[in-house]
Amino acid sequence: MKKLITSSLAMLCIYGAQAQENPGGHMTKSAPKTKVGSVYFSTQMDGYILSTAMYNGTKVANSNIGTPRFTAFLHIGTTAHYNFNSHVGLFSGLGIKNIGFIEKFDNSDSTVKRRVYTIGLPLGLKVGNMFGTYGMIGGGVDFPFNFREKGFVKRGKKEKFNEWFGQQTPAVMPYVFVGAHFKPGLNVKLQYYPTNFLNPDYVKTVNNVSTKPYAGYNVNLAMVTLGIDIPYRPKS
Repeated sequence: MKKLITSSLAMLCIYGAQAQENPGGHMTKSAPKTKVGSVYFSTQMDGYILSTAMYNGTKVANSNIGTPRFTAFLHIGTTAHYNFNSHVGLFSGLGIKNIGFIEKFDNSDSTVKRRVYTIGLPLGLKVGNMFGTYGMIGGGVDFPFNFREKGFVKRGKKEKFNEWFGQQTPAVMPYVFVGAHFKPGLNVKLQYYPTNFLNPDYVKTVNNVSTKPYAGYNVNLAMVTLGIDIPYRPKS
């Protein structure tokens, strides 16, 4: 993952340097006034998320890479942009997304799915053509507010657990990302969570017996997102 992020950063720097000029060596012209030197907003949806989990010293069997997880619901939000010029800008925003991982045990009929809904605040740097294709790099924090765990002990038999504002995960989940925006409004990002998805100190009490179900777990999420970022276009 570190090598992948380092390579992505290098490609982003090269892309940003090349994007300063058009193929003829001249600066791009006629930048929209409403998108340079002022804040504008866009819809933001990480519409499709393909994720996995990287394990280290946990209870999982036979593998250090989790089963891929695909989700398309619920991912909504809005983004605020500020462009210093036609080639460099910043963005932030507010959004809700569904993230988690799938754990499979030795028994092929034993699977546990864990996910949280989070509300997040990203902060990113944009380099390239602010009115077309550009690269992105940045980070953010997610705040989980709903945790759900669903287990398949046997096929056809499910056990579910759901809690609002629980302690199964950390209260704050930071992440970093690299990606690209393609005109007219398509975003692709690689996102990584360097901290543990689960809270190993979480205590669960059943029939007056207390246990720490996530003790020994260290789970880092990695995901690829395909999203839509459509700017509002106020009249000049």
